Amino acid sequence: SRMARGRPWVRLKIAASMDGKTALANGASQWITSEDARRDGHAWRARACAVLTGIGTVQADNPQLDVRLVQTSRQPLRVVVDSRLDVDPAARIFDGDGQVLVACAASNRAPGKAAKLEALKRRGAEVLQVGEDSAKSGKLDLAALMRALAARGINEVHVEAGFKLNGSLVRAGLADELLVYLAPTLIGDAQGMLDLPSLSDLAQAQRLKFREVTRVGDDVRILARFAP
Repeated sequence: SRMARGRPWVRLKIAASMDGKTALANGASQWITSEDARRDGHAWRARACAVLTGIGTVQADNPQLDVRLVQTSRQPLRVVVDSRLDVDPAARIFDGDGQVLVACAASNRAPGKAAKLEALKRRGAEVLQVGEDSAKSGKLDLAALMRALAARGINEVHVEAGFKLNGSLVRAGLADELLVYLAPTLIGDAQGMLDLPSLSDLAQAQRLKFREVTRVGDDVRILARFAP
């Protein structure tokens, strides 16, 4: 629980082809899965306290990331991980109802930062400055961000991001489960689900447990939890 661990429950939602690819080599990823799977994904968004994505996804797909395909009484907080504050204030994520939080690295001293902060404020967004990751120059500390979200009472974070941020969350030990929609397609040489280091031995592999395998329209939904 959030109270015991000091951070929210974190679920990575991934839409992939049967060969485990989430986007073409050129970054295009809409739409791999069916309308049924997308509607189901919105239901999972709706039950979360926050939906989190990265600046790469905002720039590549320009998603709104709100709940539209199912009924909901409230919109989850939308969180953008954007270490350098590169987000365009005109991005669609700032449209619609609900709050948007842009998390950047506190060490960011980019020229034009003050003007960007003002423009984001005019769009109704809140900017949260987070400490820098000591191992990754210029990147915000994801564990510190999760602690900050927990301090706001966020119990469950639903992540819809690219393979880089997905991999960073897993490497940092911050991901609790994967919600994977597999489409009956093959994409070939393209982006995978998670950016993780290569292993020299299968004994080093991260273990998960399947919690649920369900047909959703033409696709299969797999819920798998990381072994504690």
